[in-house]
Amino acid sequence: MVLPTHDLEFGAPPFVIGVDEAGRGPLAGPVVAAAVVLGKGLPKGIDDSKKLTAKRRAALDEEIRSRCAWAVAVVEPEEIDRLNIFRATMEAMTRCVADLVQQLDAECKVLVDGNMTPEGRCSDWRWPARAIVGGDGIEPAIGAASIVAKEWRDRLMIAAAERHPHYGWERNKGYGTAEHMEALRVHGPSPLHRHSFAPVAQATLL
Repeated sequence: MVLPTHDLEFGAPPFVIGVDEAGRGPLAGPVVAAAVVLGKGLPKGIDDSKKLTAKRRAALDEEIRSRCAWAVAVVEPEEIDRLNIFRATMEAMTRCVADLVQQLDAECKVLVDGNMTPEGRCSDWRWPARAIVGGDGIEPAIGAASIVAKEWRDRLMIAAAERHPHYGWERNKGYGTAEHMEALRVHGPSPLHRHSFAPVAQATLL
């Protein structure tokens, strides 16, 4: 998913792409990565998505996606189970960066939140990259990516909650809250659960 960039201003290449993910820890749902190049009209108040109120985060998400170049990649639970969550996260980051670089058609360098990048870990990764611990609170491009990834995943989980209403995903977004764990015990896992995660695997055996 990429915003058309022909009518936006980004300065001169190489462009700086910020990358972050949402959903490494939940028991259900996808992991989502976002890549963002900030436009010249930088939205004010960008920060680590976890530090923002839900209302402010949603407003910034709209601003970022209307004023910046961005891409999102979603790796579903099936693939998470096949790859493991670390490799699935690296794959999601690689896919969204590839989409954005193709759209921009220019030289880019990448800043990734955390202590590792997909470089050397995903065969399709081919851009210079630097990992920054706490980058979503330091680098605005990473902060913007954290907001887009979080909001995108939240919307997916709210929609999934309508199809699988037992687990409270509209509230817990797939994380292992007491409500979610009790629903797993009573109803068992859904097709959107990550069966490679221990609490889900244990629920399967009950």
